[in-house]
Amino acid sequence: MEKSLFEQMGGTYTQAGDYILPDLVLSEQSQKPIGIWGQRHARYLKQYHKVRYYNLLISGKLNSYLADIDEQAEELFFRLVKQMVEKQGITEQLKARDQMMWVGKMNAVRNAAIEIVNKELIYI
Repeated sequence: MEKSLFEQMGGTYTQAGDYILPDLVLSEQSQKPIGIWGQRHARYLKQYHKVRYYNLLISGKLNSYLADIDEQAEELFFRLVKQMVEKQGITEQLKARDQMMWVGKMNAVRNAAIEIVNKELIYI
């Protein structure tokens, strides 16, 4: 019997009951930690862009791609919060004088920054 292309390239098979299964092993990759932004983007890709998600997964680039998206989103989020805080004049003096107003304004700024990051990087 002629060898399959898989066998010609050095692949082997293992018999499991009545089935003959190829011995497939994922290449060793460094697993970078993925934060909340990367997890959101992964969930979005898996639900709405399945082909892109599985192409990244099969090629072994999914983890590094999601880690990169997470890093970009984190940087954008902190930069936006800093810029909005400066523009709206939210200071430590306001925090000392009226904590509830400061918390309300900071929550509004944070929520606006989250919406921008989601629109620009996560759900595209």
